[in-house]
Amino acid sequence: MKAMVINKYGGPEVFSEVEIPVPHPGPGQVSINVTHSSVGLVDAFIRRGLFPDMFELPLVTGLEVAGTIRELGEGVRDFKIGEPVVTLSLMSLGGYATITVANADFIVSLEGIDVDPAQAVSTLPNATTAYLALTRVAHLQEGESILVHGAIGGLASVFPPVARLLGASQVIGTIRTDSKLDAARQLDYDDIIIASDFPDKVRGHQFHVVIDTVGGDMLASSFDLMAPLGRILVVGNASEREVKINSNMLWLKSLGVFGFSVASVLHTQPRAGQSAAKKLLHILGEGKLTIPVTTLPLKDVAEAHRRLDHKEIVGRIVLVP
Repeated sequence: MKAMVINKYGGPEVFSEVEIPVPHPGPGQVSINVTHSSVGLVDAFIRRGLFPDMFELPLVTGLEVAGTIRELGEGVRDFKIGEPVVTLSLMSLGGYATITVANADFIVSLEGIDVDPAQAVSTLPNATTAYLALTRVAHLQEGESILVHGAIGGLASVFPPVARLLGASQVIGTIRTDSKLDAARQLDYDDIIIASDFPDKVRGHQFHVVIDTVGGDMLASSFDLMAPLGRILVVGNASEREVKINSNMLWLKSLGVFGFSVASVLHTQPRAGQSAAKKLLHILGEGKLTIPVTTLPLKDVAEAHRRLDHKEIVGRIVLVP
């Protein structure tokens, strides 16, 4: 089978197309004939070597795929061969390939759902992350307002429909430049703020929940906009800059700052993601989980990562064999 392999950490050029043996599922696993592989920021972090202690080279990256069940491992009863599925996470990677193996607890059936698998793999895993983050960590309440930094990113862009499903009254997003304004307006935001106008344009507004995928100055400037008992949820750091937080400010203003990574949750509670995803399948089928998707051939993974590194992506890039 074909796979895009990394033999050393570095830039987009480190990918090599290689023929490797077909993997077979172990107990509790399935193998998947991959039709679509999503490209995410975490993939780029892995490629650059930001987590060298977590993975061994050579490796095939890629955390999320859509496709059909190829083979069932011992003990798997909830799926059948040929069934269309999408993965919530490939904890051991392997998505940039024509066949991959996944833990059966981390996949969701798309059977009976009228949805493009490219759209499903682009939105459902991230929407599941958003649902778990908003319900288990931020504890979003009906009528609360939300601010989302990096509004058109793959993860950030699915927070509005999930937040509205949970009863949010207002969702405002921020973007880096006005060149992405038209794209941002296609998403389910009540208003979009350009980073250069933030926080002045929303000064005096009080948000109950801030979703931060950006970090740096955007995160640091958000504390003054928080309502009492407001929660900041850090789900990424695209700026790759750290922010120092004044603990006195937190208790004086009754604010909370939380981090959330779906991988850590799925590691200890494997079925949590599957349960959350099933609550989102109806809005997926209704077309309410929709973001811009660019499709490239699997062999062009280096170009996909180049665009990711240069922040040229609106929505998500998906690779097809």
